[in-house]
Amino acid sequence: MQIEVLNIKGQKTGRSVELPEEIFGAEPNDHVIYLAVKQYLSAQRQGTHKVKTRAEVHGASRKLHKQKGTGGSRKGNIRNPLYKGGGTIFGPKPHGYSIKLNRKVKDLAKISALSYKAKDNAIVVVEDITLDAPKTKHVAEVMSALNVADKKSILILPEYNDNVYLSTRNIPNIASTLLTDINTYDIMNADVLVLTENAAKIFAENEVAEG
Repeated sequence: MQIEVLNIKGQKTGRSVELPEEIFGAEPNDHVIYLAVKQYLSAQRQGTHKVKTRAEVHGASRKLHKQKGTGGSRKGNIRNPLYKGGGTIFGPKPHGYSIKLNRKVKDLAKISALSYKAKDNAIVVVEDITLDAPKTKHVAEVMSALNVADKKSILILPEYNDNVYLSTRNIPNIASTLLTDINTYDIMNADVLVLTENAAKIFAENEVAEG
């Protein structure tokens, strides 16, 4: 898959990058994408939900009245779940929501997500963005020149750049991430993937890290 490299003004540079067909031209598998997205979203849950049982709420433990002879129903103590302020029956308890996926499944999900973006022509390659200091306005102008400013986009970098990260942090719909940190959820959640030229070359060399 051949993609032309654009400069920061959105113009063609005359260079292109060949992205591997085995990654960007593979047949997508919807089910593994579903599993990978489900795993990611499940990992975001804290699982700290908790209610008190009848053993944990306040209240005396004495029996409210004798078992027989009152003409009323049998009653235990005031912490009975049937009373206001009593314990909760079968309420939620803290637990994790993590889901385990095999490495091959996660890799196939990421490849499938990238294939979808390639089929939708939702991949842009731009020359490397160099900043001496954080400049939100400059990065916003670059994204506007690439015609992705009004779309949910991810700027994929080959290595961490503090100036670029700080410059994209306050731009709506734009986020930056490392090539090694990209996951299936990020890919599917974005409308457009914006790869820097060096990041795209890593793909072309089949050196993209698994994760």
